[in-house]
Amino acid sequence: MTLIVIALVAFSIVLDVIGQLCFKIGLDRLPELEGGFRLNAFWGQVFQAPMLWAGIGAYVIEFFIWLEALSRAPLSLLFPAAALAYCGVVYAGKVFLGEHVSRRRWMGTLVITLGVLLVCIAGA
Repeated sequence: MTLIVIALVAFSIVLDVIGQLCFKIGLDRLPELEGGFRLNAFWGQVFQAPMLWAGIGAYVIEFFIWLEALSRAPLSLLFPAAALAYCGVVYAGKVFLGEHVSRRRWMGTLVITLGVLLVCIAGA
């Protein structure tokens, strides 16, 4: 992978993590609905939630970054590398949302990271 492709994939991963954080924070900030789940009221709330729109914006930008990366490197190399977003989301959930991350989940995250390294080293 060239330095440009690495930067594109890294930027894509960061935007993916930001998007997921925005979605989670945005949904957590929505007020609870009386009388259980009502679809129309829920969608009305969603369309008025700025953090959800920020998440959508991050995904739109990520889409174009991803297309640029795909134009420069094989999908069989890029897609496994993009799996590092899973690791980033676990870390961001811990740091920014205060979520508890079990030892088993950290081990799984490490396995994903090692797998990505193997794919990237083999693809070089």
